[in-house]
Amino acid sequence: MLDMLRVKSIPVASWSSPAPLIFLPAPLTFCALCFGLVLFGLGEALLINAGVGVSPWTVLSQGVANVSGLGIGVSTFFIGLGVLLLWIPLKQMPGLGTLLNIVIISAVLELSLPYLPVADGIAGGVLQTLVGVLAVGFGSGIYLMANLGAGPRDGVMKGLQRVSNLPIAVVRMSIELTVVAIGWSLGGVAGIGTLLFAVFIGPAVSIGLYTVGRAASSESNHD
Repeated sequence: MLDMLRVKSIPVASWSSPAPLIFLPAPLTFCALCFGLVLFGLGEALLINAGVGVSPWTVLSQGVANVSGLGIGVSTFFIGLGVLLLWIPLKQMPGLGTLLNIVIISAVLELSLPYLPVADGIAGGVLQTLVGVLAVGFGSGIYLMANLGAGPRDGVMKGLQRVSNLPIAVVRMSIELTVVAIGWSLGGVAGIGTLLFAVFIGPAVSIGLYTVGRAASSESNHD
C-alpha cells in the first residue's frame, strides 16, 4: 500500500505518447486520454451531486469573488489563467490533453449530472464523495499516462513534483489544502466534502497512477 503513495513520476505505458505536442496521436493513446477524462468528469459530477461541499478550487473562486466583487465565473477564469501562467516557471508543456481536459470534463458534467444519484444525508454524501474522489484519481492516472498534456492544475502538480522531488500524493494534497485555506480565508464556503477531496485526492491520483502503471507493465510483459 505504501508503494502506491510513493509514486514520484508519471508511469510510461506502451500506449503513452512520446511527447505532449502531438496532435495526431495513435488511436489507443487518444482513446486512453478520452476514457481517463470521461472518468475524471464522472468523478467530478459525483462530487457535485454528493452535496456535502464544493471542490477546493471552487472555494477559492468564491473567496476571490467575495473580495474582488467579480462574479464567480469571472473569478474562476482568472484563477485558471493564473494557474496556466505558473506553467512557465515550472516548465510544463501543454498538448492536446490540455485542451480536451476542458472540453470533455465540461461535457461529461453537463450530460451526466441529471442521471447520477443525488446523495441523501451526510453519510450518503460522504460515501459518494469518496467514490467520486477515487474516480477522479483513476481518471487522472489514465489520462496523464497518455502523455498528451495535463490539465491546468495537474500541470502545476507535475511541475511542483519535479522541483520538490516529493511524492505526487504529498504534492497534490498540499496544493489542494493550500487552495482551501486561501479560499476559506477570503470568505469561500468549505464543507466536509471539500476537506475530504483536499486530503484524499493526492493519494487517489497516486494510487491511480500506480495501479494503471502496473497493469500496463504487466500487459507489456505478457506481450
